Amino acid sequence: MCSGDAYVAAMARSVKDVEAYLTQLSREHHEVDGEPGTFILPSNGTQIALRCDPPLVVLRVHIGDVKKGDADLPLFRRLLQLNAKGLVHASYGLDDDRIVLSAALELENLDFNELEATLDEIDIALAQQLPELAALSNVKK
Repeated sequence: MCSGDAYVAAMARSVKDVEAYLTQLSREHHEVDGEPGTFILPSNGTQIALRCDPPLVVLRVHIGDVKKGDADLPLFRRLLQLNAKGLVHASYGLDDDRIVLSAALELENLDFNELEATLDEIDIALAQQLPELAALSNVKK
């Protein structure tokens, strides 16, 4: 192994590093029983699920449920607008009938600032955008 490879191997991150970052950020969190590498973080009255699933760290928030039909077109339009102009690290999406806010980060070279920025963006989105999204639709939390 050349010295460059040794440096990269020494910098590779693990679940323990992610948990240490959460502690350093003073973020309340607890590991999900029976799900190693999965943490729940309270945020603005809801919960962020953080899962270390190498090679990724995935953060996900269930925003609400939607009913099928054309009535939700203004909501979907606004979600796309927020993805394009209001979010950098995370994005809104649909998982079946569930609206989710999610982000994926590379675990191998994850740094403290990257995780902090992503969590901050999710916190801000929940505080500022969720009321508007709820008003646009039949979102049922």
